[in-house]
Amino acid sequence: MLVITPAQAATGLDGAAMPWPWALPFAGLLPSIATGPLLFPQIWHRHYGKIAAGWALLALAVGAEAFGTSTATGAFLHAVLNEYVSFIVVLFALYTVAGGILVRGHLFGTPLVNAAILLIGSVIASLVGTTGAAMVLVRPLLSAIRERRHQAPVVVFFIILVANVGGALSPLGDPPLFLGFLRGIDFLWPVRHLWTQTILVGGLVLALFLVLDTWLFRREKRAGIRATGPIAIRIHGLVNLPLIGLIVAVILISGMWKPGIVFHLLGAEVDLAQLMRDGLLIVIALFSLWLTPDEHRTANGFTWEPITEVAKLFLAIFIALIPVLAMLDARAAGAFAPLLRLVTDTQGAPREVAFFWLTGALSAFLDNAPTYLVFFELAGGDPQALMGPLAGTLAAISLGAVYMGALTYIGNAPNLMVYAIAEERAVKMPSFFAYLLWAALVLVPIFALLTLLPLAPALKLSGAGITSHSSVRREDRVDARAPFQTLTSSARPTEFCAGEMRSRVYTAPLISYRAPVPRPPSKSQSNVEGRGDREGAEDDQSSWRTSTVSSSAGPDRAGYPPKPVRDSSQSGRKAQ
Repeated sequence: MLVITPAQAATGLDGAAMPWPWALPFAGLLPSIATGPLLFPQIWHRHYGKIAAGWALLALAVGAEAFGTSTATGAFLHAVLNEYVSFIVVLFALYTVAGGILVRGHLFGTPLVNAAILLIGSVIASLVGTTGAAMVLVRPLLSAIRERRHQAPVVVFFIILVANVGGALSPLGDPPLFLGFLRGIDFLWPVRHLWTQTILVGGLVLALFLVLDTWLFRREKRAGIRATGPIAIRIHGLVNLPLIGLIVAVILISGMWKPGIVFHLLGAEVDLAQLMRDGLLIVIALFSLWLTPDEHRTANGFTWEPITEVAKLFLAIFIALIPVLAMLDARAAGAFAPLLRLVTDTQGAPREVAFFWLTGALSAFLDNAPTYLVFFELAGGDPQALMGPLAGTLAAISLGAVYMGALTYIGNAPNLMVYAIAEERAVKMPSFFAYLLWAALVLVPIFALLTLLPLAPALKLSGAGITSHSSVRREDRVDARAPFQTLTSSARPTEFCAGEMRSRVYTAPLISYRAPVPRPPSKSQSNVEGRGDREGAEDDQSSWRTSTVSSSAGPDRAGYPPKPVRDSSQSGRKAQ
């Protein structure tokens, strides 16, 4: 998979030269998406594509005026071909395949039955996506609780667990995590690092639901409501289950296959693995349509409108993000410097708690996918650093975006879909602010607990082992002229010697990580290992004077920093 660095993401756009009004198209688009369906639903559902296109065209027009048509076109093609197409193809495949699975039967919504549906939905959400899991199970749930007096609380907890929290363990689960996967995060990173937090949050929410629903059910039983008939469940469209497995396999293989073949189109680069993955996912979706009887999708209430709306809105979002990402790439020199100061301490280390709560708060009132992308770039945008020394920061961004998308109807796409289906079934759902109050009462105490518990990767007020440039000796620093030097194999010294450990600093766009590397051996140690002559010792010492990267050597084609070069003075002395 082709991994694009932040600087490449807005090719030719100087973020430091952009004042804050450049972010207005993005800032106008997200509130439009958030409030349009609630404040003017008829106008919005008829013209949402035109409204979104207007904001996107405004961003492109301003870019073309300031930097030229060719530069704006290149940035547009990069955003669409390298990120948007792959993103929407995966959502299309999951939506299509999951829509062919039909669950029928006779259920009565007792607390245990409702909890079982919520648990199953939370588990499969990371496999078929939160949208897929919600669309498969919301109708059986509504049928089960149709005789219950208190239906709305069940749907509220369904939105929290199935449409949000359950998707935290896989890039397939929630759009923010798939955006991270497209940026270079390993497919299995979420399940390896976020499973403890997800089990804790999901378990506590499910336990609260059981307590509340049991209390409500007992009140209803006193009013004469009783379970009727035995439980019977039938699942149709089982052919789609192996197709979901194929989707997972294709995405995993695409992340490991590196053919090294890149196609160029007007400055944008498209990797062969990306083309193969997207093509195979479309074929799988077409097979699902061919193999699944039409009556199954009809019974599910399946239509193309939800995925069409998502495709149009996210195309506008990716375009409007172009200047925002360029401004974030400017770091302290850009218009987002105040936001940067909120999430880092005075030494430049990340405040993981701030990343968690700020990402979550904005995800709740905007949309969690673009919010995740903004904070991902604010944290440096380097996948290797974020999966390594900055794993706590990546966890904070991921958890905040996925979990707190449940706080409002507009935080995640499935929330509003479930709300619309429940309203159609005559469920008296809470208003926007009433739902916000419900969700906050349930989730905010749990999020506060999550902030305080020492779970790995722990959410800390400041990074441990991470220091700013000002706290590092000048001779230990990486050359400031290579600002995107990161902790990668190409940044390590060319030779490794046995000996005691010392600290070396690798500089990320925002944060420096003090990584332990072997100290060069002393003369006595060299004698023990058969290298006691003076020239051998000088040769060993010269291999450690490589932390300064030559400013004339730029990044390689994959976006990684150049390899270190040996100290020319030492090499010349040895040649003499």
